[in-house]
Amino acid sequence: MMIEIPNGGCTRSMEVVTFGETMVMFNPDSTGPLRYVHNYNKTIAGAESNVAIALARLGHQVGWFSKLGDDEFGRYIKSVIMGEGVDVSRVVVDESRQTGLVFKERFAHVNPNVYYYRKHSAASNINIEDLDMAYIQLAKILHITGITPALSDVNKKTAYHIMEKAKEKGVLISFDPNIRLKLWRAEEARTTILDMAKQSDIIFPGIDEGELLLGMDDYQEITHSFLEMGNKLVVTKLGKKGCYVASKDEQVYIEGYVVEKPEDTVGAGDGFAAGFLSGLLRNLSLRECGQLANAVGAMATLVRGDMEGFPTMSQVKNFMGIEKYIDR
Repeated sequence: MMIEIPNGGCTRSMEVVTFGETMVMFNPDSTGPLRYVHNYNKTIAGAESNVAIALARLGHQVGWFSKLGDDEFGRYIKSVIMGEGVDVSRVVVDESRQTGLVFKERFAHVNPNVYYYRKHSAASNINIEDLDMAYIQLAKILHITGITPALSDVNKKTAYHIMEKAKEKGVLISFDPNIRLKLWRAEEARTTILDMAKQSDIIFPGIDEGELLLGMDDYQEITHSFLEMGNKLVVTKLGKKGCYVASKDEQVYIEGYVVEKPEDTVGAGDGFAAGFLSGLLRNLSLRECGQLANAVGAMATLVRGDMEGFPTMSQVKNFMGIEKYIDR
């Protein structure tokens, strides 16, 4: 492995800590415009909590924190994430703001439309004063995404603060750009995401993000550009084609898994990131990390919902047809 995972023995209380907004999602049980839909399944949606849940299912100690409204939706989110084995002890409840909501709209076998109701939500106001930095600084890896700073100037300031303080204690910074242009202008997104990327150790760009951030659509050029920025490890997502992983000493392309008729692609990238981080924590090779990431990401698309398809380790081993290397 070309990147060192902080050890610290029992002083590192969590393997991965992550934070960001999670919303209650209403997933329609039928296709078509929402004005004709009358029944929904209630679940949760949030990139960071997706990663946390996926890692917990793979057997890791994970913490997630955010700000939730003092409402039934907030209590539901906390209960679901805690029930998945994720530590939620640092979640803050805001009595003055509400928990965000999101609705999906489905049309046959295409990616769903997504409608957010999150403006001025509790999670868009995560302040530095809400943080337990000692908890964050005791993690091996801090995983963040570009969604959090897009929600508000307050969140952006907090995200920068967390990254700075975590790096001071040797915590590895894992960063998924996860650009959402519905949340901010392209130029602001580009400037902020590139700045955060330069402060990260591990980054998970996609081809679309490489085009927006760097003006490149070649995965090797994208990967090596991020390495030149100072990232220790760049994991470029290629969708069903797999991924390309590179450190300064090693570069490897890993072929993906083909899912003929995916049920839902939302959450696949989060599962991919979780699979890769799981491989790092298990001290696997870059190729093995990429294979595990591809498998978890592919399995996420087999089930309707953002996080429902994330596998346990025994399930992903069965999917991959292997039994040995990921037991390290």
